[in-house]
Amino acid sequence: MERRDRKRGSGAGNAGMGDGFLMEVCVDSVESAVNAERGGAGRIELCAGLMEGGTTPSMGLLQVVKQCVRVPVFVMIRPRGGDFLYSDRELEVMKADIRLAKLHGADGLVFGALTEDGRIDTELCTALLAVCRPLPVTFHRAFDMVHDPLVALETLVSLGFERVLTSGCDSSALEGLPLIKRLTEQAKGRIVVVPGGGITERNLQRILEGSGAPEFHCSARSARDSAMKFRNSSVAMGASVSVSEYSLKVADVAKVRTLNAIAKNIL
Repeated sequence: MERRDRKRGSGAGNAGMGDGFLMEVCVDSVESAVNAERGGAGRIELCAGLMEGGTTPSMGLLQVVKQCVRVPVFVMIRPRGGDFLYSDRELEVMKADIRLAKLHGADGLVFGALTEDGRIDTELCTALLAVCRPLPVTFHRAFDMVHDPLVALETLVSLGFERVLTSGCDSSALEGLPLIKRLTEQAKGRIVVVPGGGITERNLQRILEGSGAPEFHCSARSARDSAMKFRNSSVAMGASVSVSEYSLKVADVAKVRTLNAIAKNIL
């Protein structure tokens, strides 16, 4: 019971909380946001560029998503793909994006920043947290690139982050499960440790039971063929030709429902 009560005060409402677990779905389109809510997601992480791990979405996307869903929408603040070492100018971009996201109805913000030696950039995070307040803030998977995760967790607690998203500093949450469990135990309710990275209906139960985490993060996507009838196979819009413009990745209602049902049946 203690676990459920703690999460109800976590600034995300009770929607999608199957028996005390909250499911967050990361999305990069209105269609995916609507599907995530229909499937039972308790919170949405709104991004662009999921192929790069998520970057700041357009404010137009945020505005329309907020009109279409009722669950809380947390907005990714990440000005580019690549590492998490940011310049002074990039800091200004992030501040500006936070102000705009708040203006357009964000319910929370998601960001992360590191120093060149793999520690939490406390100076930059403090500056951004000040702009975010009073909204809750999640430190994203930049955490998985830190030099010492146990020390980094204490830093996030002291800075005032509400959550940290992590795959346990490994290739997936399943691979990083031992560390996620250790971090959850170390957190003692001071910060919510959210497993994310490679979570599927095949491994969710093991991850939730093995970590003791109160929330989880997934994309639950499937490929959907484009409705385009005319197609030019000679041209690709991105740098990688391995991803077709005619295959769209969208949050799958059935997958979200399955994950939510698994979480509901654990406790």
